[in-house]
Amino acid sequence: MSRFLYSLLFPAFLIASPVHAASIGKNNELVWAGCGITKHAFMTELAKAYEKKSGIKINLQGGGATRGIRDAVKGEINIGGACRTAIDTIEEERGAYQIPVAWDALVVIVHSSNPVDSITFDQLKGIYLGKIKNWKELGGPDRPLELYIRQGKLSGVGRTLRELVFANFEQEFHGKYVEKSTGPLEKGVEENRNGIAVTGVSSAKRRKVKILQLEGHAPTYDNIKSGHYMLYRPLYLVAQKRQISDPRVKEFITFVLSDEGREIIRKMGTVPYADAMSLVMKQVEQYERAAKRGLYN
Repeated sequence: MSRFLYSLLFPAFLIASPVHAASIGKNNELVWAGCGITKHAFMTELAKAYEKKSGIKINLQGGGATRGIRDAVKGEINIGGACRTAIDTIEEERGAYQIPVAWDALVVIVHSSNPVDSITFDQLKGIYLGKIKNWKELGGPDRPLELYIRQGKLSGVGRTLRELVFANFEQEFHGKYVEKSTGPLEKGVEENRNGIAVTGVSSAKRRKVKILQLEGHAPTYDNIKSGHYMLYRPLYLVAQKRQISDPRVKEFITFVLSDEGREIIRKMGTVPYADAMSLVMKQVEQYERAAKRGLYN
């Protein structure tokens, strides 16, 4: 079993070797940095609840999934947040312990005034390959279709799209606008009546945008939990061995995975990882198929 599949099934902090803890924040503070979608999905509310419960402040920073993974591995933060798995072939990401916490859905967003309500996988592929360039091809008005994409190929959304939709981590996307982070991408679609993008449902819900159905299914809580909405992926907390052995870090992760933590995640409209374990085996099957196509070594 690959390290990735193992991380889907077993919370990493439970199997970490005990070593001397390296303290980063103050005694009453932990530093978290990483994926903005993860932050919106549950971290902000969990941090508030945990500070009230324990007196320990969670200092939330951004920077994206890549920062969350790599800074956690380097020991520059206590905990990272990621919406993708670490890549073993990249030295800076080796040794990342990833704890799956919740399920996120990738959603297609358009301007709130756009009359288009749904999209198919084939249409989504056509847009990212630069083959669909006008909204009339999707049943909309005769206007140019302007795709927003993330810079590079390592963003959580971009990597997951390449994996689940294209089965090719190196797939080139043909976007009109290339953004460095999720915030500007979402804001661009919010303001541009011709805009379209893919982002996480947890952050999309906070924007004045329209979320399209995909293959006839809306990304509702129940559809994500059941797997009827097909573009889903885990959201992770990330740490390195030294940080996991820090009692403050371990206690926070235990809180996140507890009944109390999961209830906070549910109230945020996000599906806790443990509430939809049937999706784990579905994802294992997805990744086994991907392995046969050469996506994984």
